[in-house]
Amino acid sequence: MSETVKYLLDESRLPKFWYNIAADLPKPMDPPLHPGTGQPLGPDDLAPLFPMALIAQEVSTEREIEIPDPVREVYRLWRPSPLYRARNLEKALDTPAHIYYKYEGVSPSGSHKPNTAVAQAFYNAQEGVKKLSTETGAGQWGSSLAFASAHFGLEVLVYMVKVSYHQKPYRRVLMETYGAKCLASPTDTTNAGRAVLERDPDSPGSLGIAISEAVEVAATHDDTKYALGSVLNHVLLHQTVIGQEAMAQMEMAGEYPDVVIGCAGGGSNFAGLAFPFIGEGLRGGRKVRAVAVEPAACPTMTRGRYAYDFGDTEHLTPLVKMHTLGHTFMPPGFHAGGLRYHGMAPLVSHLVELGEVTPVAVHQNPSFEAGVTFARAEGIVPAPESTHAVRAAIDEALDAREKGEARVILFNLSGHGFLDLSAYEDYFAGRLEDRDYDPEALEEALKALPEIS
Repeated sequence: MSETVKYLLDESRLPKFWYNIAADLPKPMDPPLHPGTGQPLGPDDLAPLFPMALIAQEVSTEREIEIPDPVREVYRLWRPSPLYRARNLEKALDTPAHIYYKYEGVSPSGSHKPNTAVAQAFYNAQEGVKKLSTETGAGQWGSSLAFASAHFGLEVLVYMVKVSYHQKPYRRVLMETYGAKCLASPTDTTNAGRAVLERDPDSPGSLGIAISEAVEVAATHDDTKYALGSVLNHVLLHQTVIGQEAMAQMEMAGEYPDVVIGCAGGGSNFAGLAFPFIGEGLRGGRKVRAVAVEPAACPTMTRGRYAYDFGDTEHLTPLVKMHTLGHTFMPPGFHAGGLRYHGMAPLVSHLVELGEVTPVAVHQNPSFEAGVTFARAEGIVPAPESTHAVRAAIDEALDAREKGEARVILFNLSGHGFLDLSAYEDYFAGRLEDRDYDPEALEEALKALPEIS
């Protein structure tokens, strides 16, 4: 039996704690603000949306937070997830670089999202919550929360961004299979949705709009809480099981990454892999170069502004300091729906400002090209979002070849693309456009940022 197989069969290898990078920040983050008063938020302000255990994690500065046994029990369905060395890809690229990838597509819903979905469902059920409302872009988060909630007896209502709802019908079917109800956002079932439709009856939707609808439902129903799949501190915290496992697996391989890569829309899968490595460097250990890859059509970190902004379109969420394109910004309808968000996680944004994270932006055609190259070499079809990380990893490997460097590259293959084959069909047919954002629309959206003194 190989050492890798032994590792995956050894349940003791499953992390017992989540890692909280807030404990190691050299400079504290700016606090979230109440959307009405502009004053720093207190726990009671978040209570209508989240259970108290998650609120405590959101503001915690403890380095380690214990993972409850019921959560670890569900994690055991697929964790630890495998780490592979992409030897065939290295050969195809003729690179001296060693390329490793952490594969999160082995989870029941096919992505990294259950790492936080299981935790959020558990804490809500523990507090007696009966229903959850949420948003989803490409559907990975919605299907993951539906899967997790089925384990803890919760009802789930999912507002799926309309353009993705139509692009990815089987994601909706997967959610319904797990027992969730899925609606194409914007809808006429909420005040937020009706307001958007009144302004634009043909709105393709956005994550900001879907968040507004889901938050409204939670805020106006006593038996319902809200669950978010990315961006917030507690969500990124739960994802750090990825990086902790990867550190142990890289040690087994006898190597340590020079560069760690993840795609980034709201920031959760990137943070899940990169934060444990970044934290090691912040504590005086070995440092890595952490690369967050975003779509060029929605370039939050590379073209946005670092400022306080709303997380949703209709001003229902707290104000947080983050890289943002403006809460009214409407990204083009490209296939990586999970990356179509106007903002970036405050923790990731803070680390970009500190110089600990390097953002890059890539178009979808080069990303799909990289995804196909990876699939033909390694046999796994990446999700459209994950192809952005693959693109950056391949570019790193090609740069290492040009410079003759024996570079060690680690990236997060955050999900498989088996339910996204229509996107690959469009790529092969030449129907994918490398659409850029509208600079004038971006400027207008940035003008609408709230004024915070």
